[in-house]
Amino acid sequence: MFFALHDTLPMRRMRVAYVNWALLVANMIVFIVFQSGWLLNAEPEFSAGFGMIPSVLLGTEALPAYVVHAPTSLTLVTQLFLHGGWAHLLSNMLFLQVFGNNVEDAMGHARYLVFYLLAGVLSGLAYAYVNPLSEAPLIGASGAISGVLAAYMLLNPRAMVFGLLLGILPMRLPAIWAVGTWIVYQLGQALVNTDGSIAFVAHVGGFFAGLVLVVLFKARDVQLFSQER
Repeated sequence: MFFALHDTLPMRRMRVAYVNWALLVANMIVFIVFQSGWLLNAEPEFSAGFGMIPSVLLGTEALPAYVVHAPTSLTLVTQLFLHGGWAHLLSNMLFLQVFGNNVEDAMGHARYLVFYLLAGVLSGLAYAYVNPLSEAPLIGASGAISGVLAAYMLLNPRAMVFGLLLGILPMRLPAIWAVGTWIVYQLGQALVNTDGSIAFVAHVGGFFAGLVLVVLFKARDVQLFSQER
């Protein structure tokens, strides 16, 4: 698996990826205020009420009355802003920072926001479909970010990405290889990791959603498969 740290692709259409920065900040604020324990002692009820629980989403189970929660269908969105710990949060935010700004640059601010949320919702639905009886909350931006990775790969397959191969070996790879090794790992884990403890199925669902959605959400004058490095 390739762990991306930064890329070399400049912004072309906008100076600042405002939506991507807003998503980063929103994720950090939600975690610090509600999940870190620094300000409020809201866990585990907060994740139960605002994470996406497949059995609750599909109507086979119900949350206890004392749990404050979002409307059930809305948890497909709210779960994208929750995380299971600092490592989960920071790794997701690093990937979003590396890849999200160029995808926003190719789509525009509003279309990028809709793309991000829709990829995340579809990733959650994929997870619920595969794990319909699960009573554990799905949380994390990974599904939406997987869609961002897919879009980046199709838009800029030759862009050079610096990172750590297998988490230890510094390496520069074209995006198609950097993201490609990542999704192959996710697919493999989705097949062998059947307990749902890590939502590899959501990652895969978000990625394939991104492959389709990028065609619909990219700006008209932006071409897929750019040769820029």
